[in-house]
Amino acid sequence: MKKLMISTALVAALALPAAAQETLDPNAKAGGDIIITYKDDVATLDPAIGYDWQNWSMIKSIFDGLMDYEPGTTTLRPGLAESYEMSEDGLTYTFKLRPGVKFHNGREMTAEDVKYSLDRVTNPETQSPGAGFFGSIAGYDAAAAGEAEGLSGVSVIDPQTVEIKLSRPDATFLHLMALNFASVVPKEAVDEYGADFGKNPVGTGAYSLGEWTIGQRVVLTKNPDYWRDGLPYLDSITFEIGQEPVVALLRLQNGEVDVPGDGIPPAKFQEVMSDPDQAARVVEGGQLHTGYITMNVGTPPFDKVEVRRAVNMALNKDRIVQMINNRAVPATQPLPPSMPGYTEGYEGIAYDVEGAKKLMADAGYADGVDTELYVMNTDPNPRIAQAIQQDLSQIGINAEIRALAQANVIEAGGNGSAPMIWSGGMAWIADFPDPSNFYGPILGCDGAGDGGWNWSKYCNEDLDAAATEADSMAAEDQAEARLQAWSDIYMKVMEDAPWAPVFNEQRFTMKSARMGGDDALYVDPVSIPVNYDYVYVSE
Repeated sequence: MKKLMISTALVAALALPAAAQETLDPNAKAGGDIIITYKDDVATLDPAIGYDWQNWSMIKSIFDGLMDYEPGTTTLRPGLAESYEMSEDGLTYTFKLRPGVKFHNGREMTAEDVKYSLDRVTNPETQSPGAGFFGSIAGYDAAAAGEAEGLSGVSVIDPQTVEIKLSRPDATFLHLMALNFASVVPKEAVDEYGADFGKNPVGTGAYSLGEWTIGQRVVLTKNPDYWRDGLPYLDSITFEIGQEPVVALLRLQNGEVDVPGDGIPPAKFQEVMSDPDQAARVVEGGQLHTGYITMNVGTPPFDKVEVRRAVNMALNKDRIVQMINNRAVPATQPLPPSMPGYTEGYEGIAYDVEGAKKLMADAGYADGVDTELYVMNTDPNPRIAQAIQQDLSQIGINAEIRALAQANVIEAGGNGSAPMIWSGGMAWIADFPDPSNFYGPILGCDGAGDGGWNWSKYCNEDLDAAATEADSMAAEDQAEARLQAWSDIYMKVMEDAPWAPVFNEQRFTMKSARMGGDDALYVDPVSIPVNYDYVYVSE
């Protein structure tokens, strides 16, 4: 295969300094309170459980992990770990903890807490949706099967030192230690609250839970003992629940809200952007996102690669992007452009209706075929599905639209009953900025099982083996070769075409005139949607 240029934007993140120096915003002012709105309620603030758009950044502000990211970026840095070392064979990581870090209950954090937290998230009784991320830690299989108490690979060396042994080299491991799922929690608080720990979270983060009135508001208050000196800037953050996005925008315009957590409503986007005063408060940023159509490779007609390629060729992606006010760019491959391993110069499967018709005939469907296209029933997704339906009809694919609630679409994708799914509103946003995160859960064999997020049910064991080999390249001098390996994997995925990548969506949000801090904090790629630890009010 021809070697195309690959994106290396984040290679530096794979070779980190042993420690990081905090730099505070010289314009920041301490104090003040802000209001954020959300339509939907918060399910939990337990870092081992929470996996929603609404609670991701809240959890990041309440808890910390061994690793972290520079604010507003995808550059790794030490977090609760003051420093770390990796063995030459890439199998052992030794973390030195920062001294004097306290939980919100006043107790000092130790290495025992780190081990407990990793044991807890991988314990099947916890039912963590993130447990599988830690599969490279020695002893994971036994722990996940309930055959062992805890991870044999995690050891407490002394109160300030924890050692983690892997069963295989894993170049993503430091990113995993920055996931919310790897947050450090105190055992006594989990024991006290049990299943209600998610409603009574205790962490080491910049904010602690001040109030939670179900269905109305969540209030986070400043942690005066936070281990990062000078942070956070705000005294409190109030999340008001049950706010329709259009109402939230109106309240922002009236100065009653500081950030609409659900973003700018699609129906109001042009109105906002055409008003200079409002447009000046809009923040745009890229995100590690791809919107795509899945095709169940075990269900006719999508069991034939010719049909899957024909679907790719039939899509007028430029027209679909225009439907969402050009808030995206057409996608050529599974990875988004800002992800390392993205293949620069690859133009994807070209728009070619006549070529698509020929492929359909070659597959035995010259007279057309009926199928179903599942879609989440919130705007603009049904409209996008109608555009897809129209494009497919040009090549003889008659797709009946099944517009359902998000949970029902996810269920149909997981159990394999949906022949096609437009992923909009549920599309994959990377958990961490590494190309492997776009493969295993949504294209790999492990994700193709019942309930998994690989809705195409695509399983290429050769590519799975190549993915494992790529992630074993953990040494610094292997970083470029590893990204080339991932580029090759995704090019082979495109040959098999279990997906039709459609677009890479940009994020747009707004902030009130009094909000301060770098714009990147409001479209933070890992503290989705906002990095609250570093924003402030200027009045």
